[in-house]
Amino acid sequence: MLGITKISSYKASKNINNYEKKELFSINDDFIKNKIGFESLKIKDENESVISMCLKACENLNIDLSNIDCLVLVSQNQDIKIPHSSALLQSELNLSKNCACYDIALACSGYVYALSNIISFMNFNGLQNGLLFTCDPYSKIIDKNDKNTVLLFGDAATVTYISKDYKIEAKNFAFGTDGSAYKSIFCEKDILSMNGQAVFNFAATTVVKHINDFLSKNNLNKDDIDLFLFHQGSKYIIDTLSKRLNLNPDNVPFLAASYGNTVSSSIPLMLENFIKEKRYDKILITGFGTGLSYASGLLKFKEDK
Repeated sequence: MLGITKISSYKASKNINNYEKKELFSINDDFIKNKIGFESLKIKDENESVISMCLKACENLNIDLSNIDCLVLVSQNQDIKIPHSSALLQSELNLSKNCACYDIALACSGYVYALSNIISFMNFNGLQNGLLFTCDPYSKIIDKNDKNTVLLFGDAATVTYISKDYKIEAKNFAFGTDGSAYKSIFCEKDILSMNGQAVFNFAATTVVKHINDFLSKNNLNKDDIDLFLFHQGSKYIIDTLSKRLNLNPDNVPFLAASYGNTVSSSIPLMLENFIKEKRYDKILITGFGTGLSYASGLLKFKEDK
């Protein structure tokens, strides 16, 4: 049996204050604090890359890397197109040449997809110690004059250590895609465009139904879940999901005010805060975004023996 043993992270070096953009975009404090929710953003500098940020995330993991036999990287904005960036990470970390390495090109739902994928892949192939990286620096593809995107996205990297000595077990997953709406979040010629209203409607309808269906399929009530970790698309989206699902707001944290929407790193950044705590039993993680793609997973803390 494999599960989540440890998570560490790195947030990019530059701090961007969204309040300084109020005049440029004709917005006010309430819009920043209560609608988008991102009061500041962490943005990578010119010397930072997907590889360098992943390496910094890994520095605090403090594990024996000689035993790593699987490495997966979730990213849609790698430093180079060929080869797969997980191979570069394998080299930089000086991992065994018997280490399986591959990339997963998913964004805001990517961590949930990849968590299911790496655990299944490792279990099936008898692997013991895995690293799941996320890093998606959207600052590379943002138009600085586009109010719909420049106020939202921050850059970060995370790494999740998967092993048999786990603290959190991944129990069940569910996935979905509406490819007909792919242009709602779309990058062409290296510039990101986003239809904010379409994304909000997707979250408020499709994602809400998906979560209700997931709970029902697993014979769970909302009260059975101690913590709901939703992708931090914006504070307004998190608040809307909480209201439409009739959840206790205290169990639906918004933690990204100081760093922004970090895409595939969003959920593991939050989970890193809670993996050290013993006061939770069941956690529901849900990612949603480009594709349009969505996914949920049920996590359970390992019982003390």
